[in-house]
Amino acid sequence: MQEIELESEDLHAALEELHQYVDVTEEDLKKIYAIALRHARERLTFKVPVKDVMTGDVICIKKDADIHEAARILSQNRISGLPVIDEEKHLIGIVTEADILYSTGMKKSHDFRDILRHILGEPHPRINKGSKVEEIMTTQVITTSPDRDIKEVARILDEKRIKRLPVVDENNKVIGIISRANIVRYLGKQ
Repeated sequence: MQEIELESEDLHAALEELHQYVDVTEEDLKKIYAIALRHARERLTFKVPVKDVMTGDVICIKKDADIHEAARILSQNRISGLPVIDEEKHLIGIVTEADILYSTGMKKSHDFRDILRHILGEPHPRINKGSKVEEIMTTQVITTSPDRDIKEVARILDEKRIKRLPVVDENNKVIGIISRANIVRYLGKQ
């Protein structure tokens, strides 16, 4: 990128083009421009794409898998969500620990007391044998692209109160997953 030096005549022409009085000197404008340029460079320098932070080896599940299998995979791999894919690895949904808990009769908006009651043996409906992932998965999945900045992803995770975003390519195929933990680990290394 070629550096452009501002000349006084450039600033004078810009001020005239505004067609209004601006109470600032050309010297002040040069300082403001230099500072703004530095901030722009820093912003672009510190942009980190999702592909540099995401987990590339994603554990996925098919929609016709049994809910018990999904629970087992989540538990064994110590993860809280699984992308649900079709035969061509296109993302069609996501199944989370919350979805599985909900399928057992726990409220969607459960709190710690609800979980504790269930752990302590309060009766609740069991998962129906033969229940499939497609019956409980979330189909409105928020995704991200591999080139998106992790700051944007962190904002989405916070605003939507979710833990992870599947990373998909231009054909909606799952190529990774980025979680709050991925972002925290990355920032911890910096």
